[in-house]
Amino acid sequence: MPISLPIGLRLHDAAPGTLSQRLAMAREQGFTCAHLALSKTVEGFQMSQAATRLTDAYAAEIKALFDANNQACALLGCYQQLTDPNPETLAATQNCYRAHLRFAPQMAAQLVGTETPAGSLTFEKPAPQSEEAFHLFVNGLRPVVRWAEEEGVRLAVEPVARHVISTPERAERLLDEIKSDQLFIILDVVNLLTSETAMDYEAITEDAIRRLDGRIALLHMKDFVLEEGAARLKAVACGTGTMRYEQLMRYSLRRHLPMTLENTRPDNAVFAREYLENAARQLQK
Repeated sequence: MPISLPIGLRLHDAAPGTLSQRLAMAREQGFTCAHLALSKTVEGFQMSQAATRLTDAYAAEIKALFDANNQACALLGCYQQLTDPNPETLAATQNCYRAHLRFAPQMAAQLVGTETPAGSLTFEKPAPQSEEAFHLFVNGLRPVVRWAEEEGVRLAVEPVARHVISTPERAERLLDEIKSDQLFIILDVVNLLTSETAMDYEAITEDAIRRLDGRIALLHMKDFVLEEGAARLKAVACGTGTMRYEQLMRYSLRRHLPMTLENTRPDNAVFAREYLENAARQLQK
């Protein structure tokens, strides 16, 4: 029985090539949508140049490439540092987001996505889970959300266990703190796990869906393995690690949420897609 789930690929996980070539590979491998991170996919693109590079003409060019390959842009990535106490560097980062938010509807991207790191080469404190870091992030995000509202674009935050927004509870708190119809969550369950909590992934998935249902706009799908003695999980392609996907596939089918694969290679991306499709097919029997 055919499955019509929108499953996509991170384009920087496709074989090296131009954006057109990567989109063609995604189409040939049976994907219907894609995650585009310009700085990881387009040779020479630098995020610091976003304000000048993200023009109307460039948006039309990228949209034409997606359309020619029957791909939707599920996510335009702008994973930049908003937890920054330095007003000058924060303002430059916010302007990068503003450029992406203006660009997204022109190229028909469904979301602009971001994470919430709290460390960089010049900024190591406060600790990511501290109240100070949370308020720094909220203050950095507020004007970005306002621009998302002005542009009519959905902005989605991806929680990660080592970042500021590290748990479903903190993601829920963020949504309560910044109430906006344009602010959403990207759910990547593996990103919420640590080596200590990994085998609780089903409970963590349940908690995330319970707290965030209705505000989850995209699923990032990958698997993990626990390597003996390793401080962190190793993220791998779906179906090549420990996870079972019944909860996530049931949720995706109920909400018809798009999902994009992570940590795939060109030689296992089709396997990962088919693994998820088979999991969904089993649920529909």
